[in-house]
Amino acid sequence: MSLRIDIDDSAPPYEQVRAQISEQARSGALPVGYRLPTVRGLAETLGLAANTVAKAYRALEADGVIETRGRNGTVIAAAGSAAQREAASAAQGFAERVRRLGLTEDEALAAVRDALRAAYGA
Repeated sequence: MSLRIDIDDSAPPYEQVRAQISEQARSGALPVGYRLPTVRGLAETLGLAANTVAKAYRALEADGVIETRGRNGTVIAAAGSAAQREAASAAQGFAERVRRLGLTEDEALAAVRDALRAAYGA
């Protein structure tokens, strides 16, 4: 696992940790079941506060990217299943909301494209 924190980046350090682990898990660079360093261990390696890394791990767990297995540590979760269910649920909620707001399908899709471009920096 290779992580780098850029102090000049506008994203806070916890978000940089979250984004990099998430991307490495998505790309397969961190395979399912890969055991992540402890919060304290990673914090030491990166020169960050343990709470910063803990915040990133909590966000990754909420996103379904990692799972904590008690004494067995924190590992990369099975890709897809939890993340895809979460995305499908969010999409369903969005679709219902824009329909209630009276937006057309094209307007809703444009809003999604704008949000994705902003989120992925495209």
